[in-house]
Amino acid sequence: MIDALILAIAYLLGSVPFGLLITKMAGAGDLRQIGSGNIGATNVLRTGKKSLAALTLLLDMLKGTLAVFIAQTFAPDMATMAALVALLGHMFPVWLKFKGGKGVATALGVMLALSWPTAVMAMLTWLAAAAILRISSASALIAMASMPVYLITFQEPTLLPITMGILVLVYIKHYGNIIRLMTGHEPHIGK
Repeated sequence: MIDALILAIAYLLGSVPFGLLITKMAGAGDLRQIGSGNIGATNVLRTGKKSLAALTLLLDMLKGTLAVFIAQTFAPDMATMAALVALLGHMFPVWLKFKGGKGVATALGVMLALSWPTAVMAMLTWLAAAAILRISSASALIAMASMPVYLITFQEPTLLPITMGILVLVYIKHYGNIIRLMTGHEPHIGK
């Protein structure tokens, strides 16, 4: 019973659409009608409000961290499953007819609770890639792909299966971005 409750909480936490809520409360309109229509921080940035994008990024990360922390506290053997379910909640929220975000911030948030050194290194990888490439999606994909390498570096191979699952989900949600990257049509940061 506790396991099912933990997973329900993880899904509900993950499914909170902070980007959508924050932009509506700030009077920036319906985020789904702006830019890419995505509910994540990158699309919030397209509203021209950097502070709202930063807040969205932080809250999308923290909801993943909190979901895993709750599982680690009350049902430690469910922590990795809670991580995956929180990510699925963000990507497929029931409140938005299962049309959610792409999961990068939430993936980093769950990894922060599972292996903080890996999460920190993945964030630094994203920043470095963004500084060089100036393309948010490419930077995110590189950061996600770096996580298994960091897990091996920090000798945490038991987290490889869940991390690979996270990686696959994030890459699937970025399918359109990957096509645009391959054809040279993916927008740059700030455009």
